[in-house]
Amino acid sequence: MNILLWHVHGSWTTAFVHGRHRYLVPATPDRGPYGLGRARTYPWPETAVEVGPEELPGADVDVVIVQRPEELDLAEEWLGRRPGRDVPAVYVEHNTPKDGDVPHSRHPMADRDDLLIAHVTAFNELFWDTGGTRTTVIDHGIVPPTVEYTGELDRLAVVINEPVRRWRVTGTDLLPRFAEIAPLDVYGMKVAGLAERLGLPPERVTSHDDVPQARMHEELARRRAYLHLCRWTSLGLSLVEAMSIGMPVVALATTEAVMAVPPGAGALDTRVDTLLETTRRFMAEPALARRAGSVARAAARDRYGLDRFLADWDRLLEEEVCASR
Repeated sequence: MNILLWHVHGSWTTAFVHGRHRYLVPATPDRGPYGLGRARTYPWPETAVEVGPEELPGADVDVVIVQRPEELDLAEEWLGRRPGRDVPAVYVEHNTPKDGDVPHSRHPMADRDDLLIAHVTAFNELFWDTGGTRTTVIDHGIVPPTVEYTGELDRLAVVINEPVRRWRVTGTDLLPRFAEIAPLDVYGMKVAGLAERLGLPPERVTSHDDVPQARMHEELARRRAYLHLCRWTSLGLSLVEAMSIGMPVVALATTEAVMAVPPGAGALDTRVDTLLETTRRFMAEPALARRAGSVARAAARDRYGLDRFLADWDRLLEEEVCASR
């Protein structure tokens, strides 16, 4: 198939474009949010092709993958066809509701008969009110990291995008309590200056801004444990990637993390004191951390394997495209 989709979420899109189709990724001269084009810090296959808006009218497109409400209008403008009417459309919902009305949050695509909403977690499907719109869940999948856990450094790894702006959402306010136990290495976008914002010396919190994925995985694997303190986000793929590397996990028991982190893979709790105690044990007992990481690795590779993810998407896309013919 020829699939039109925007580059929005790097890790998810990286897995998605590893399928057997041709992926048309809009690219604009300014490389803005609606024209990022191919990823620069993730490895994408050649079947992910950049297209300019001027190339899309009349282009052979079998299905449109929409990830933001405004993309429906943009797709109609650029294609000259209405997504969901003239060409099949699937809306991928990556996020938990953030409208302040949980659990009554109304999805922007609610009560539509022209598209399907594919949630990336069952938690998201549960908490969004989509009315009469058809929904399904396709769990995340990841391209398996090529590195293996060593845990040689008595440090904690954290991956957060925009930790200052998102603050309590991503649990940024909790980081100082863990920095008392071990130095933190924080990876992600817009993480520069985090130590100063937290009021901590740079030797306790080191920021690594927008590191290429493969190099980030190499660095994560050397840290003793992975810290996941998100209060209210969809399942971060960095958590799954860390588990797949073989890292033990210290995580808040919130949203889909409850389903992703199995018993024995580390600590999963809403009590921060419990997470702090497990962190201390991992720092003092590397063998314990390694055993927990082995459990995490097996669980991540079983549930979030790339082959299962792509097969689920193939099945869904074939059903949607065939139903429109």
